[in-house]
Amino acid sequence: MIKGRDIIVYGLQAWDFNIASTCKYTAIEMAKNNRVLYVNPPMQRSSALFQKNDPAIKKRLRINKGLEPDLVQEDNNLWVLYPRTVVESINWIKSPAIFNFFNKINDKRYAREVKKNIEKLNFKNYILFNDNSMITGFYFKEMLKPTVFVYLLRDAVILVDYHKRHGSRLQPLIIEKADVAVANSDFFADYCRQTNPNSHMIGQGCDLTLYNDEDGTLSVPDDLASIKKPIIGYVGFLTSIRLDIDVLVHIAEQRPEWSLVLVGPEDEDFENSKLHNLSNAYFLGRKNPEELAAYIKGFDVALNPQKVNDITDINYPLKIDEYLAMGKPTVATKTTFMEYFKDHTYLPVTKEDYITEIEKALKEDSPELQKDRIACAGEHTWENFVNKIYKYIEEIELTIK
Repeated sequence: MIKGRDIIVYGLQAWDFNIASTCKYTAIEMAKNNRVLYVNPPMQRSSALFQKNDPAIKKRLRINKGLEPDLVQEDNNLWVLYPRTVVESINWIKSPAIFNFFNKINDKRYAREVKKNIEKLNFKNYILFNDNSMITGFYFKEMLKPTVFVYLLRDAVILVDYHKRHGSRLQPLIIEKADVAVANSDFFADYCRQTNPNSHMIGQGCDLTLYNDEDGTLSVPDDLASIKKPIIGYVGFLTSIRLDIDVLVHIAEQRPEWSLVLVGPEDEDFENSKLHNLSNAYFLGRKNPEELAAYIKGFDVALNPQKVNDITDINYPLKIDEYLAMGKPTVATKTTFMEYFKDHTYLPVTKEDYITEIEKALKEDSPELQKDRIACAGEHTWENFVNKIYKYIEEIELTIK
């Protein structure tokens, strides 16, 4: 374990983004034994001009004017920096050479703010950790000169339109210049090894503190407890981009004696789907994060009926750890990444397979299997995740010395 070091953490997501992120949880875990500076992405010129009414942009504009502090201490060992700068919006530039020229200028502005604050905090011999940001901060290794530069690849963001043009080109290059690359799947680790042999699969961290019912005191909510069993359930955003509505319709139609329960907000496709006309399909709506474990407790089988596409096929589904942490038999579409969970889940390929695998999950469930599932999820804590990163940092530092 690494202790007493200075660590700079940056990535794609801002600290005050309304959804907790890997970058944020990693920084919090690292700060338990080290001093950590979490660096937010800089404000884009287009955001400053055209999103002035967005609360997050209003905050950045106030900070840039000096009306609010740019460096905020969140905990004893943890500071958050809101860079007092604006970078140019350049993603529209098609020429790689011209884009690189302006991206370097952007990074100089960004790095200047980081340097100012690491001097203020007296950071020395620091580790630089990048969470999946392949464009912004691309030149940080050269500009900040860390002792070790770590790049984490954990998401297929280069398939998203914004990152596709330049991110797909820059990602292999930033991985190549990392001292060590880590990834949350074998697929991503293999991808990293194409340009950096010092690449390792470390899995994913999860905050499972909300998904713990060791003493059995968690109460199933009334709106779920009143529904007939067996309950086949899903929690999360109901979006047709990731979820296969046809699979859900098939389950409800083929097994009218089962109750299909869907917990979470719906997109337009779900709102207009045939599911709303089926008497054994129940939509319970959006719930607060701290309520979700109680709903999962009421499920007899938990589902993740993903569509298989370029994004879902290789991404780590955090939902699976949440289901397993509650000991629930879990049926999820077989994807490349779900092979990682094959010993603890049921992996159908077709909608017909879903019926077979759910029946198997209902029949085979036992206290012993529940304990195995909980133990599997328990391996994926943020502490374990960060300790694996530390291990590879220590190894590379031995070679540097």
